[in-house]
Amino acid sequence: MPAGERAVVLVTRKLPDAVEARLERDYEPILNPSDKLYASEELIALSGKADAILPCHTEHFSADVIGRLPDKVKIIANFSVGYDHVDVAAAKVKGITVTNTPDVLSDATAEIAMLLMLGAARRASEGERLVRAQQWKDWSPAFMVGTQVTGKRFGVIGMGRVGRVAAKRARGFDMEIHYFNRSRLDPEPEAGATFHSTVDDLLKVSDVLSIHCPATLETKGLLNEQRIANLPDGAIVVNTGRGGTIDDAALIAALKSGKVAAAGLDVFNGEPLDIHPEYRELDNVFLLPHIGSATKETRDAMGFRALDNLDAFFAGNEPRDRVA
Repeated sequence: MPAGERAVVLVTRKLPDAVEARLERDYEPILNPSDKLYASEELIALSGKADAILPCHTEHFSADVIGRLPDKVKIIANFSVGYDHVDVAAAKVKGITVTNTPDVLSDATAEIAMLLMLGAARRASEGERLVRAQQWKDWSPAFMVGTQVTGKRFGVIGMGRVGRVAAKRARGFDMEIHYFNRSRLDPEPEAGATFHSTVDDLLKVSDVLSIHCPATLETKGLLNEQRIANLPDGAIVVNTGRGGTIDDAALIAALKSGKVAAAGLDVFNGEPLDIHPEYRELDNVFLLPHIGSATKETRDAMGFRALDNLDAFFAGNEPRDRVA
């Protein structure tokens, strides 16, 4: 940027107050105070004066959208750790840098994984509905019997930042940690967990399966009918990664048959409005609306991390979290 001139940043959603205050201090932001969800045509139109775009995972930058962005736009600094909503190959061709916000949401998302595990295992949403509807009539030894997770085997697909924190939290329940990752971890971060070189081998020992991998061409529909068959009978499935890693029809069939005792899901194919309707009808599914990072501390940290990437870029340095 020319000396004394501030970069114009298109901010696609309403961000935390502290993040917007820093934006207004250091940049010329185009804010979205009403938190409107912009359609692609609006994004392209609004970006006409922008040097940078600070979006969330709710905006989709397809190859077509990226190709139609003004040449003035030089960086997409995502307010998210996932960046599957951005066609990074198209961004590279266009000469647009893409960044994300890793690390800062690991604790919050791992907490949600534990909530999903416990909520699914102990039939929390089912019980909560009974109490609210005044349908809780009495107690009996057979009433609301769920699955105890203490001492069970906790299988992790994707032992990255969030997966490692989730494994650490699961150890608090005396769970035995197993994992699949693209490569085996070094002994210190592995922390005694058992590595499996294939997903199928991991599934065979996963009383609780916790999915933490990103959505890619390789992971799309990763948990399908054939792989579900490898799970122990009565396993619990937890997903805080991306909805695309699950074949919905296969998981729903397994939930109906009892092959999978319960599932805890924070992410979905077609979210928010077009998720598979049968999930809403099943008592043995604990559902959350993609709130893995939804704490004040984490949302502030995500915004600051995105701004750190913008600061580095416009200072002529390599952004810390560059993914394209």
